[in-house]
Amino acid sequence: MSAARDPFRERVRRFCQLAPEDRGLVLQGVVFLSLTTIGLRTMNFRRCRELIERFSFSGPPSQRIETSSQMECGKRIVAAMHAVERNSPWRANCLERSLALWWFLRLNHIDGELHIGARKNESRFEAHAWVEWNGYVVNDNPDVHEHYARFDAPIAAAEADFR
Repeated sequence: MSAARDPFRERVRRFCQLAPEDRGLVLQGVVFLSLTTIGLRTMNFRRCRELIERFSFSGPPSQRIETSSQMECGKRIVAAMHAVERNSPWRANCLERSLALWWFLRLNHIDGELHIGARKNESRFEAHAWVEWNGYVVNDNPDVHEHYARFDAPIAAAEADFR
């Protein structure tokens, strides 16, 4: 069987062609997505988010000034997470993917914002999660705001107001 016909071999070949730093990011992305998926499936969203916040950095806004090296790191993290999502053996939902990306960015001192929006589709209520960074949607279509009514504040900030 040729490598072109064997999807697993093709994925391994593409992975091996990545720069060592990018391979590391992809492997970390696998860990974050796996842990986030397990966390959301074994505990509620609030508890999972609180654990992520406890084990990641997010300083006051004055400490979160993003340099060009952080911008490059953020772009590479987003690309790595897209690769993980495309090649994962299971289909993570939008909340699992977005929470994992948000966590990954936070651990690298990059201030992404987790957002959730909702819409009514015929008689069904639908919700969707995505991450924004510097005002741009980074893990979904840029026009996601046209399809879902975004809650006013990022989820972490909104829940902090209720404490």
